[in-house]
Amino acid sequence: MTDSEGLHEVEIISLVYGGNGMGRLADGKAVFVPYVLPGEKVLVRLVDEQQRHAIAELVKVLEASAERVAPRCKHFTVCGGCHYQHLSYKQQTAAKEAILIEQLQRIGGIENPPVHPMIPAPTPWHYRNTVQFHISDNGKLGYQKYASHEIIEIEECHLPEAALNEMWPLVDMETVPGIQRLGMRCGANEDILLNFESDALDLPEISLDLPVSVVLQSPVDTIVAAGDDAVTITVADQMFRVSAGSFFQVNTPQAEVMVKYLLSNLPLKDDTVLMDVYCGVGLFSAFLASRVKRLVGIEVSPSACEDFAYNLDPYENVEIYQDTAENVIPNLDLTPDIVIVDPPRSGVHKAVLDAVAEKNVPFVVYVSCDPATLARDARRLISKGYSLERVVPIDMFPQTYHIESISFFEKKSTS
Repeated sequence: MTDSEGLHEVEIISLVYGGNGMGRLADGKAVFVPYVLPGEKVLVRLVDEQQRHAIAELVKVLEASAERVAPRCKHFTVCGGCHYQHLSYKQQTAAKEAILIEQLQRIGGIENPPVHPMIPAPTPWHYRNTVQFHISDNGKLGYQKYASHEIIEIEECHLPEAALNEMWPLVDMETVPGIQRLGMRCGANEDILLNFESDALDLPEISLDLPVSVVLQSPVDTIVAAGDDAVTITVADQMFRVSAGSFFQVNTPQAEVMVKYLLSNLPLKDDTVLMDVYCGVGLFSAFLASRVKRLVGIEVSPSACEDFAYNLDPYENVEIYQDTAENVIPNLDLTPDIVIVDPPRSGVHKAVLDAVAEKNVPFVVYVSCDPATLARDARRLISKGYSLERVVPIDMFPQTYHIESISFFEKKSTS
């Protein structure tokens, strides 16, 4: 139904990757709406209409789903950080499982993807060890509005760890002009690192009367203004140095779950040669180095490579290449027994997948934070002779649409 004001009544069919629900307009065109649930009848207003689909904003829920719950945060539906606070956590994980399966089927062309039940987070709130704020024109901390670059000043957030939630309201940005973003990371013993980021070449002076480490970053320089330029994060009794510019999994308990699952399911032997691609600071390598003959890490980030060298320093059988994976792997005279890839959301470069297949690597583990690029890359690996044995989703990001998973691929025997 469409009324005279351009509003459309829509029944929501399913949740899709990206946080939206999908329904159909009266002419059958797919329409995507945020903050809705399957089975709901909603009133929406179109904000963008293309030939084959439309994007709409939610005006009113006419008939609510029985699964709808009250969101915890006052900024939900305005701030773009959370997508599923209106859905119970049990149903969030079920929805993500279904979306992962759909992506592997539709994009990957995998008829019956072997997706295991999602491993839920021990707590769906206050789990992030790292958070990035944007700075409003008023010097207030905030996040970007949903589907926009507009900054929403916030008064509360229920995703950061408790120590970060105690710290961020104390930061007064009105006295620090020229800063666009503020990253905060919490380490062991609740040590906190503040990373002030500027797009300008010259860094401003800064003064903070807080018991924290402070780093200033510009496109050309990094200055340690107070304390250290890194924190220590502990996973399964293993300590990791993580610098301000290095990536690390934001959910520490679930990172431990992921590591333990890998250790229990990788076919490791004393003579195994293992390649850890997009290795970061060495989260997986630190646990695997003592169990294999040789371990090769590949990472493009200079700070992550420095952290990797520090974290893996006790091992003589480890080496690190600082370059893109597509530059290293095709030119490396090495055929590993196992390759682990943990790429960014953009997925694995096709030259990497092709080189892995050409080297006939028997076993590939794909750690993914984006089911769409996972499905795309799975399709390519399968076309190169690999079989997808299983996919294990691990919920690293409760309240959001993001889906982390570990996929296991084996090279088909040609004999």
